[in-house]
Amino acid sequence: MAAVVTGAMGTLLPKLANLITKEYNLHKGVKGEIMFLTAEMEHMQAALLKISEAPIDQPPDIQIKLWAKNVRDLSYDLEDNIDKFMVHIKTHGQPEKLHNFRDFIDKCLSLLTKGKIRHKIGIDIKDIKRRIEEVREQRDRYKVDSVAPAKPTCPTIDALRLSTLYKKATELVGIDEKSLEVVNMLKEGDEVSEKQLKVVSIVGFGGLGKTTLANAVYKKMKGQVDIQTQKPQFDCAAFISVSLNPNLKRIFKSLLHQLDKHTYQNINEASWGEEQLISEIRSFLENKRYLIVVDDIWDKSVWENIKFALIGNKYGSRVITTTRVLDVAQQAGGVYRLKALSVVDSRKLFYQRIYEMENKSPPNQLVKLSESILKRCGGVPLAILTIGSLLSSEKGRAHIYEYWSNVYKSISSGLGNGHDDVKNMRRILSVSYSGRPPHLKTCLLHLSMYPEDYEIEKEQLIWKWVGEGYLQKEQRKSLYDVGVDYLDELINKSLVQPVKFDHANKVRSCGLHDMVRDLIISLANEENFLTTIGGPQPGYLPSKIRRLSVQTSIDEVTNQLSTMSFSYVRSLTVSGPAFSLLPAVSGFPVLRVLDLTDCKQVDNGHWKDICNLFHLRYLSLKGTSITKIPKGIGNLQFLQVLDIRSTKIEEELPSIFNQLTQLLLVHMLNSIACVVPRWMCSLRFLFSLSITLKTLGEEDLQVLGSIPSLGELHIQVEKPTQGRDKRLVIGSSYPFLCLKRFIVKSGPMELRFAQGAMQRLQTIGLIFPDIQGTLLQFGDFVLGLENLSSLEHINVVCNYIFAIGKEVANVRTALEKECSMNPNKPILNFPPIFQEVIVTQVREAVEVSMRKALEKLCGGEPAAEEIGCKKVAVEA
Repeated sequence: MAAVVTGAMGTLLPKLANLITKEYNLHKGVKGEIMFLTAEMEHMQAALLKISEAPIDQPPDIQIKLWAKNVRDLSYDLEDNIDKFMVHIKTHGQPEKLHNFRDFIDKCLSLLTKGKIRHKIGIDIKDIKRRIEEVREQRDRYKVDSVAPAKPTCPTIDALRLSTLYKKATELVGIDEKSLEVVNMLKEGDEVSEKQLKVVSIVGFGGLGKTTLANAVYKKMKGQVDIQTQKPQFDCAAFISVSLNPNLKRIFKSLLHQLDKHTYQNINEASWGEEQLISEIRSFLENKRYLIVVDDIWDKSVWENIKFALIGNKYGSRVITTTRVLDVAQQAGGVYRLKALSVVDSRKLFYQRIYEMENKSPPNQLVKLSESILKRCGGVPLAILTIGSLLSSEKGRAHIYEYWSNVYKSISSGLGNGHDDVKNMRRILSVSYSGRPPHLKTCLLHLSMYPEDYEIEKEQLIWKWVGEGYLQKEQRKSLYDVGVDYLDELINKSLVQPVKFDHANKVRSCGLHDMVRDLIISLANEENFLTTIGGPQPGYLPSKIRRLSVQTSIDEVTNQLSTMSFSYVRSLTVSGPAFSLLPAVSGFPVLRVLDLTDCKQVDNGHWKDICNLFHLRYLSLKGTSITKIPKGIGNLQFLQVLDIRSTKIEEELPSIFNQLTQLLLVHMLNSIACVVPRWMCSLRFLFSLSITLKTLGEEDLQVLGSIPSLGELHIQVEKPTQGRDKRLVIGSSYPFLCLKRFIVKSGPMELRFAQGAMQRLQTIGLIFPDIQGTLLQFGDFVLGLENLSSLEHINVVCNYIFAIGKEVANVRTALEKECSMNPNKPILNFPPIFQEVIVTQVREAVEVSMRKALEKLCGGEPAAEEIGCKKVAVEA
């Protein structure tokens, strides 16, 4: 689960406990060995967690890091051995009843084989035990349990971060406008609110300049003078830094000393506790107008403790906080989301840092390269200043273009560790990473496999996490919902950026800032987390590759692949054209995740090898050329995720599917039109299903409604049922016990919801390809949406080609009426009315025609065309 910290420990320890049960009938001696392994691995897991919690400024000694790597490798190897054993035991299972002599022979052979397998696991475990004893000796030798930190060789994170307070004013490009916005937020309000305590929180990810901005606002407001009294507007002021691991006593003492240096000149020598310090601060501030900056807050509970000290008097006091965590900002007060620098300001800051003067540009040969560097920095001042400093120090050298190119490559790949400035920049950014729990670190490093500027679909990402085993089970939550929480937490901590939202304002897709991507690539390489072929990678390949991503089809990669061993690879992701470079997938014996999305070369000939990957948890064949699913898929007993959308499957699904009892997701839209197989209701863990049906019948609904864990359902109906003049009614007789999200696409809409239907449904998507057909067949759009008691959102998609505006308006009116009758008052998201679309299309067509006509009149001159087109458009 937390692979980057503890290897396979999270999934290994429960398997070890399971092995000593009666089901596996192991020899007594082997059971004793397993109990020994379990105890040792639990101790090692605790040590690994302790190592991972070392402060970022006090990393563990290199020997301890090597020990941790050995333990993680050991956990993977042990789990691989156990999984092989469990797979073989299941594969050679005996028949329940003996019908003939052949069955008797099969049983004898099966028992014999099982005996050999049990003997083999005994030998394997003894070998693992030997390795564990070696690792235990290393732990004692290196004194791992004390986790001695390495000697610091660079400035602390707080020192690096606070150095931004003392930047020259000329370096603070774009700060005036932003500081004015924050000042206005602090001042806005009526006479009553002006006198109350007001808090504004500046939020954004590391390196954006939150501390710098807060300091600029602090200095501006601290220096303001009351016009009438000619005295400072604030009686006292202070700037305190909290950081990731705060010492509240030290922070409160610093606050008192800054508020009154004379009275509290010896405060650091006082032995006061937190309560006494808070009481003293409140007493001091009670009758004063104060200005306080609380910089770099990481935790809501820490802010709550500090807030106790900041008494809410009626003198117009102001507090500014900075944080990388959105939750903390929202709790503190008014939120100011700090944005990246604009392209213009980024360029200005970059050139100013390199040439130490304004309005200076690089020579022509470096202009294009400098723009590429700026794009990579993504408007982050820390990155721009860091890279600008590197280039400034070498601006007089002979081979300047080559040097700039090397610097650009170093920040493009996560591999540039030769420059102290780049390392320090990454250390500042990595504070957000180091403070996360192990499972979130693992999920974040997983994102290093995606190409630059890639838009990552939320659902695909979370199901990949499920297949990889990164998600921890939680009571009363599906694994998918746990994954949603993980992603929201990464977004909340400003490590992942939301890209698109759905109608419920929930994230649909996300991405990474280039600087964050550079950081996690660097960390993934350091931890040997992921090997990428055709992307950023270190100069050497690890001896044991656990996760492999192949992103290129360049022939020279073939030589690299030919030297690699795939016997330890657990996860394989291949971009379409690169599949031809790979050896047969049979060469990946312990594969758990196989993603061949859009690999057109994959066809039925590859099924044999795929069906022998007994350890598979995740299989995506979306967009491949397969046309059938063989019975051999029944071998994949551990399979949880199967995606066969957009394929060319022509045959019905084999009934052996009902043996895949661990399935959580099956997606097969646009692959095969079928009836819902009866055996599908036996998939008791199935959570998400998308399916294309030939027609929709009562039996289909009965089977779907009986799937006990089904939480998401997407149905696409190819043809209407001939002769049906009454809609299919979904009521309490179709249980749908857990369904929360339902999407249905049907030519004529054939469904209606009765009272008691789908009682947990929160979101419904209604896709109407044929509005006229629905009205002709049923005469109305009475769908019974008022009977869906938990409904929150109704998302509608219409096909306007065969509909007129009046019909669409009537549909919307009907749905709005049902929404208003629903006690839960769901939100209806309906597309623009047909006339609005037509007006827009006509307007665009007229403008295009005018533009073409003006081109002929003006001889194709761009300026004349632009001016003429605007003028005519205005007149029109």
